Amino acid sequence: MHAHRTMRICLLTCLALAITLGTARAAELPAAQVEFFEKSIRPLLAKHCFECHGAKAKKLKGGLRMDSRANLLKGGDSGAAVVPGKADDSLLIQSVRYEDQEMPPDGKLSPPEIAALVRWVEMGAPWPASKGEPIANVKKQYDWKKLRGEHWAWKPVGKHAPPSVQNKSWPKNDIDRFLLARLEAAGLSPAAPAERRVLIRRAYFDLIGLPPTPEEVLAFEKNQRPDAYAQLIDRLLAMPQYGERWGRHWLDVARYSDGFGGFSNNAALPHAWQYRDWVVGAFNRDLPYDEFVKQQIAGDLMKVEGAATATGFFALGPTYGSDGGDPDSVSQAKSETLDDRVDTLTRAFLALTAACARCHDHKFDPIPQQDYYSLAGVFNNSKNVVGPKPQAHVLADSGSGDMKVALRGDLRKPGEVAPRRFLKIIAGENPPLFDKGSGRMQLAEAVASGDNPLTARVMVNRIWQHHFGQALVRSPSNFGSLGSPPSHPELLDWLARKFVESGWSIKKMHRTIMLSSAYQMSSQFDKDGFGKDGDNVLLWRFSPRRLTVENWRDSLLTVTGELDRKLGGPPVDNILSTRRRTMYAKVSRAGDRFSSDTFLRLFDFPVPRASSAGRVTSIVPQQFLFMMNSPFMAERAKALTARLEGEAKDDAARIELAYRLLYGRSPTAEEKRLGLEFVSAAVDQADKIAVSRWQQYAQVLLSSNEFMYVQ
Repeated sequence: MHAHRTMRICLLTCLALAITLGTARAAELPAAQVEFFEKSIRPLLAKHCFECHGAKAKKLKGGLRMDSRANLLKGGDSGAAVVPGKADDSLLIQSVRYEDQEMPPDGKLSPPEIAALVRWVEMGAPWPASKGEPIANVKKQYDWKKLRGEHWAWKPVGKHAPPSVQNKSWPKNDIDRFLLARLEAAGLSPAAPAERRVLIRRAYFDLIGLPPTPEEVLAFEKNQRPDAYAQLIDRLLAMPQYGERWGRHWLDVARYSDGFGGFSNNAALPHAWQYRDWVVGAFNRDLPYDEFVKQQIAGDLMKVEGAATATGFFALGPTYGSDGGDPDSVSQAKSETLDDRVDTLTRAFLALTAACARCHDHKFDPIPQQDYYSLAGVFNNSKNVVGPKPQAHVLADSGSGDMKVALRGDLRKPGEVAPRRFLKIIAGENPPLFDKGSGRMQLAEAVASGDNPLTARVMVNRIWQHHFGQALVRSPSNFGSLGSPPSHPELLDWLARKFVESGWSIKKMHRTIMLSSAYQMSSQFDKDGFGKDGDNVLLWRFSPRRLTVENWRDSLLTVTGELDRKLGGPPVDNILSTRRRTMYAKVSRAGDRFSSDTFLRLFDFPVPRASSAGRVTSIVPQQFLFMMNSPFMAERAKALTARLEGEAKDDAARIELAYRLLYGRSPTAEEKRLGLEFVSAAVDQADKIAVSRWQQYAQVLLSSNEFMYVQ
């Protein structure tokens, strides 16, 4: 009896502590969790739950209130509604799945809504507000002039003179002066220059996503001309593989896929690759970024050959379908489709989370709900079609009317009219109306305007991110209040201004960044630097980083001499069965529709359900099991062995060639000794029926960290 009572007291104490911590940590939640709750969870609960389980419910059903995290943990007559981190054990999830009680009683939630609740509970049911009452449709009062002066992202791009520095010899251009001034203020010194063999490998992977040949490395090491490195950059920028490398970066932002997993619309997009090839071509011909933006928003309305294909940026997004003619289902499908378009537009080009204003005024940024429906109205007048400019999935105008604000995000409950126009925080309190057709052309011009303080900043930040591994604003798709502030705000503005003044040329921006001393630094570890700036925010060295799955697989095929460098064309279902570059794999939003999906996801390829700000890097046992046991790796080891045997006369020369091919360097004396010992060791009978010693050795070299990382 006493033991049971003690256990009960402990459980109650733990529950109380969990509730207390949940409230205390509300303001400290990661920005991504706050954003997810405000966009996907709070509106859902307000729409479906608060009427019966909120503070204003006429009669509280089941003794359960659901308008705060504490109330969900406390639960009602049936116990706690949520077990943080355990969706399957939570009554809330069981109820919305119709496994226990069937909630809401007037109809089951859609699969995306249920999935959102499951994801929320699994991440610990974060609730960023201390009170969770239903969202009232009360207009906020915005002082637009004051707001534009309060947050760095809303301010005009500034003109900043490069600061003076003590070390006059280190800077190669103004980028270095901005960075060095911060380093000197922190008592740090920049790292020494990288070895030339390291620098050429870095440049190759950054610009074309492939390793240099041993001959190219040796030639660069011997070339001591002052302009040798600049000429290398120009040569790489002119290669067609440049467009493949940087096009793939943009396809992440564009949440590109070949279809499937559009939730209730689970169809294929057989012509999606036309947009992919348009993106590659746009980068290769250095299409000015403002034109790149405009064609993706309104290319079908421009008199530019092939520009309509660019609107695949939106047309390839998930287009939600409805079950039959049910009005609720139709309304929900339309809401979700429009939300994808607004979310992708504002994250990709403006680094704003405007979709958080779908059900209520944005909780953290000056984006009223009316602004959301001003943008949604543009896409409400656009439709997906298969164009004839080759066949491609593109947009076309379908109307010219304004939408009404949907109260609490419910299109069945219309509020005031939201005239189609641009965001007020950028365009002013009374932006010009979008009154030509759908309004997409006027929207495109507003987004790509040189007066817009966000568009240039966002893109130069993304370019910087892919050169240094981390962006100056470390939340590349969120420049709002919940995002990270820029580590070097003056440098960011300097880059943005230079970008516009140079004709929005992405290739010129590459050249400016890569010719800096900062980009050419060594990645060598330094105890003092790491102690003062372990995350390398101030850039005292070049941060080593792992290759993306595309670069890694393409490099495997390059060093074995197997890579097919053909550009463009339809994708393949199973990328492991072809020699084409990895970007030509079919990918689905479901994440498991094609054979390629499984392999790509294993090495951190994003599921393209929404715009991706950047790749995560995970280290899990399954990755190493793939390297050890997959037929794909065994085939590459066999191909590498054949190449080494064909191009080198003895084991010592083959080991030398292997290191040159894979790592751009010669083996150390110890590495050569170990290699020779292994490949020349006597084999027993069991080994004779297994793969050869050379194939085993080759597979080890191909699976090494040095091969997978850029220094």
